[in-house]
Amino acid sequence: MTDQSKPVIRRGGEETYDAVDAADGLSKAVLVGPDDAPHFAMRRFVLEAGGSAPKHTNDVEHEQYVLEGEYVVGIGDEEYTVSAGDSLLIPAGVTHWYRNEGDEDGAFICVVPNGDDSIQVVED
Repeated sequence: MTDQSKPVIRRGGEETYDAVDAADGLSKAVLVGPDDAPHFAMRRFVLEAGGSAPKHTNDVEHEQYVLEGEYVVGIGDEEYTVSAGDSLLIPAGVTHWYRNEGDEDGAFICVVPNGDDSIQVVED
């Protein structure tokens, strides 16, 4: 475990992306993880053009900041088109999903509390 009293610096390009299992064209890199910081994890997601993530819930809230592109986020019963510079909160337990209908990749930062998080895919 990293000494959480010391700063952590990761340079752009050092991150490693992994495909998100239940999604199509969504990958995730952990920028600051639970071993780095006591309270929150920061991840960067890339949603490829044509990519999507199914309806799902999480036990923890999500704070997100859109870095690039434009895509649709479903939160509860509403759909929102988001683009670079937008920020959003997805409360814990609320159904949400992503769809990129554009020709360009989308990317966002997602911050979540450290700790247990159960992800449940929601069937239509």
